[in-house]
Amino acid sequence: MALRHAVLAALLDGEYSGYQLAKAFDIGVANFWHALPQQLYAELAKLEKEGLLSGRQVLQEGRPNKRLFTVTEAGRAELEAFAETVAKPSFIRDDLMVKVQAADRIGTAAVIAQLDERAEVSRGKVEFLTELLRTLRGDAPEDEYLRHGERIGPYLTCLRGVAFEQETRDWCLRIAAVLRARQENRAEHA
Repeated sequence: MALRHAVLAALLDGEYSGYQLAKAFDIGVANFWHALPQQLYAELAKLEKEGLLSGRQVLQEGRPNKRLFTVTEAGRAELEAFAETVAKPSFIRDDLMVKVQAADRIGTAAVIAQLDERAEVSRGKVEFLTELLRTLRGDAPEDEYLRHGERIGPYLTCLRGVAFEQETRDWCLRIAAVLRARQENRAEHA
């Protein structure tokens, strides 16, 4: 997947400025795609030049003017074509995993601290995403929302984000506990 598809998908919900898109990425897309604001602004300009987005200038008093973007029919066609391509399997590329891989041959205190920190970050993301799910479905029970909600794509990706972060948190806590126990065992037998 290219950033272009993530941007087009995020803009399906309406007209956004680059700033609003960056915020939307932070809230609804960050659990599966990371992009810096500078990357988003560059991609918006590129997509507009290619005719996949339409932009319009909004004049503002006392603030810089802003540009609002919407997906064009060509942009929707691009997303349709993308949806028909075979999805590549995802893979993990994580510095912390490399550190854990080497943990029994290097000092583990720093690795344990980083595992604890990652677990806490994931806990916070679970809370945030769970609240986002509540906001997206409003008063509707989840089963009802999934059957009849107007736009469930963001909800479904958010569900995946919750599961991923919960698993990450649980794994980090377990591995930190294993490394602590091994560290204590070595200290007792030294």
